[in-house]
Parts: sequence; C-alpha cells; structure tokens
Amino acid sequence: MPEPMPSPCRVCGGELGERLPVGIGRSAWHCDRCGWRLGDAPDADLRPPRVEVVYYLRYAARVKIGTSSTPRSRLAAIRHDELLAFEPGGRTLEQQRHREFASLREGGEWFTSAAPLTDHIAALQAVQRDPWAAYDRWLGDAFRRLSS
Repeated sequence: MPEPMPSPCRVCGGELGERLPVGIGRSAWHCDRCGWRLGDAPDADLRPPRVEVVYYLRYAARVKIGTSSTPRSRLAAIRHDELLAFEPGGRTLEQQRHREFASLREGGEWFTSAAPLTDHIAALQAVQRDPWAAYDRWLGDAFRRLSS
C-alpha cells in the first residue's frame, strides 16, 4: 500500500511510494506514480526521453484525438473539458485511430462522442484510472531505459 515518501520524486513529483527490496536486507523508496527510485536523479547529461502519447480530450459532446510528446504543454493550449485517456504511441497510432473512428469524424481531429469511440476510451480508462499517472509511469520507464 503506498505511503507518503520522505520527499517528492525527482522525475514526476509524486509523493506516495513503497519501500521495495534493492538487495539482500536492503530496501529503498520507489515512487508509486512513475516507479523511479527516490533519491536517484536522472543523468543531467542525457536528454530527457521522448514519450509520445495519443490523447483523447472531451469538449462538450465531441472528442479530440491527437498526439504529443509534450502533453502537459500541448493540452494546456487546447480548449477542453476533460482529459479522457492517453495511449502510448505517436503519429502512426493517431492516424490509425482517425481511420478506425472515421465514421464519427466531425472535422479535423474532432469526433462525435459515441460508440465505438467511447467503448475504446472506456477500455483505456479501465486500465489507467488516471491518465497522468500512466504517462508518468511511461516517462519513468523511459528514464530507466536511458540510465541502464
């Protein structure tokens, strides 16, 4: 069960974590949000990893399907009521989703909020209750791959 950590995570700012074994008779705090080991810092000499996501935004009765490698700044620039979900992937996956839900397209990247699109979003939400936590986990995984 996650507990408050002694300090925030350096990767995602998460405040909850778990003490996990890191050797014989030793343990360390690991962020519950991104999985990063508390106290470890990403190598400052490495460029931050690029984690691309396909995002699903609701505005009124419409859904925007877009992609970004900087979702915090991208979503801040788009008028929307709610972030529904993220899916790991870039432009190729975004274009695949646009084709998949083409019958619901209203224009550009906006689609009518109806099945089968709402079913797809519900399946994503069932796996990732909090899209930002999922993104932070993917970011933490990418940092670990860079550091190993």
